[in-house]
Amino acid sequence: MPTPPQSEGGDPTLGSLMAERRRLLNLGYRMLGSVQDAEDVVQETYARWYALSEEAQREIEAPLAWLTRVASRICLDQLGSARARRERYTGEWLPEPVRHSGTWASTGGAGADDPADRITLDESVSMGMLVLLESMTPAERVAFVLHDVFGLPFTEIAETVGRTPAACRQLASSARHRLARRPPGGSTAEEHGRVVTAFREACESGDFDALVALLDPDVESRSDGGGKVRAALRPVVGRDKVARLFLGLMRREPEMEIVEEDVNGTPGVSVRIDGTTFAVLAADVRAGLITDLWLVVNPDKLRAWTGHEGDGGGDGGNGGAGAVS
Repeated sequence: MPTPPQSEGGDPTLGSLMAERRRLLNLGYRMLGSVQDAEDVVQETYARWYALSEEAQREIEAPLAWLTRVASRICLDQLGSARARRERYTGEWLPEPVRHSGTWASTGGAGADDPADRITLDESVSMGMLVLLESMTPAERVAFVLHDVFGLPFTEIAETVGRTPAACRQLASSARHRLARRPPGGSTAEEHGRVVTAFREACESGDFDALVALLDPDVESRSDGGGKVRAALRPVVGRDKVARLFLGLMRREPEMEIVEEDVNGTPGVSVRIDGTTFAVLAADVRAGLITDLWLVVNPDKLRAWTGHEGDGGGDGGNGGAGAVS
């Protein structure tokens, strides 16, 4: 039977293997914006390892680096096909929101040749960052995530992307320029939390003026229903329109409960009816004002929030509870 991959120090312990699986899952999620897709990538990566003969495995000097390289290549292939799928997607496509836990906050790899360019895993998992990653080309995204988040040198990234180290350096630089145009975040966790609390209170009370006062004049709200739950098909822009959108939603569903939760590592909310989550909302806050709102109501992306891991809500039958328009 093929032997399991070992750490660079030759330690084949279960702990080291599980730690690498967690790292690969972190990498796949940041590459693809989907927990299910990331899990599929990890499964396929290990399947390729076990498909090797024992002799072939022994010839691999750095098994964990091999796993990272294979997983990254699978992600690169998936990113290309994902673009075509998302062109056919009904309405806005948003990353799958995750409940922030140790699963998404492990330590990235060491050894980046430009440590000043590094960002933390906590920063890279925010909804704002994941949305911006969607604007990159597949090669830019892979180079940026591997180098700026996980700390891999460009010499190793070149083997994954199939380009020279200099070209990979340019890809990461181009990705940073994209992010610089509208970088996510900009507020402290405390300020972000206060604004989200005030947003929840304004929605619950129906106070239009209080809600408008929390929104940037050019605030954008994007909703992802995936064609399974009615949602706005295009961004809603402007503080008055966004305020009416959320207050109208509250009026249509008087039994709605808004619960403050950690969404992708920053304060956000889940929206529930009769204890069942049908929407998760993430926000970006700058200078005390909300600049972006991302509302995910596609039931396939809320499995971790509903407790129904197995069914995924594929028929979209939420009885209209999640309608957002």
